Amino acid sequence: MIHPCSSVHPEARIAGSATVEAFASISQDVEIGEETWIGPHVTIFDGARIGKNCKVFPGAVISAIPQDMKYKGEATFVEIGDDTVIRECVTINKGTSAFGKTIIGNKCLIMAYSHVAHDCRIGNNVILVNYVGLAGEIEIGDFAFLGGMAGVHQFVRIGAHCMIQGGSKVGKDVPPFVTAGRDPIRFEGINLVGLRRRGFSEELIEEIHEIYRYVYQKGYNISQALEHIERDLAGNGERDMIVAFIRESRRGIIKGPFGEL
Repeated sequence: MIHPCSSVHPEARIAGSATVEAFASISQDVEIGEETWIGPHVTIFDGARIGKNCKVFPGAVISAIPQDMKYKGEATFVEIGDDTVIRECVTINKGTSAFGKTIIGNKCLIMAYSHVAHDCRIGNNVILVNYVGLAGEIEIGDFAFLGGMAGVHQFVRIGAHCMIQGGSKVGKDVPPFVTAGRDPIRFEGINLVGLRRRGFSEELIEEIHEIYRYVYQKGYNISQALEHIERDLAGNGERDMIVAFIRESRRGIIKGPFGEL
């Protein structure tokens, strides 16, 4: 299943059911799982670990060295889960000493010309639309959706089930379950469409709404809002996820709809 016009190092570990098309280039320290398809003109450098049933389209470059001055040639990695699709001309850089690896989860879709920089950690079922740019050491939770040409600042965290408007400049953390957009980016409400598609009940969606009323609409500062949420609202996985995300934020979270935070 390896095309004779490809360039594959003899020590690369490629599953027997994987396919490598013509003019792909695969370095020595690479692992590729069962049923994965590597398209023509794909370049995969040392340190890549690609799971099962993935598709990597022409022009993609995976596990190139970081575009980061602190990288000194140490052995680092890119880990890509199962059933993930990497479209045309995507670039995914390996990690640095900061974390050691760049991680992309299962069932992600990274659309054409997007860039994932060193040490990013992307969860499962994440979609990056065309031309999304992620700087280094960004964390993105499961089921997040980033619209085309969104740019995300180094160290930013984007919570699970978020939707980010295309063209957004994301410089602050975006807490879970929300929609964010405009310029400057701000909280625009709950990701209703996404949550309903994933089977969230209307009751649970209303509970999430109420949490963000405390954060953005009741006039509290962040510390006060978290205290009231924990005191007034019943604990559940979603409440605790939101509270922990906000409390752990190093960059601060995005502002509310009227810029009050």
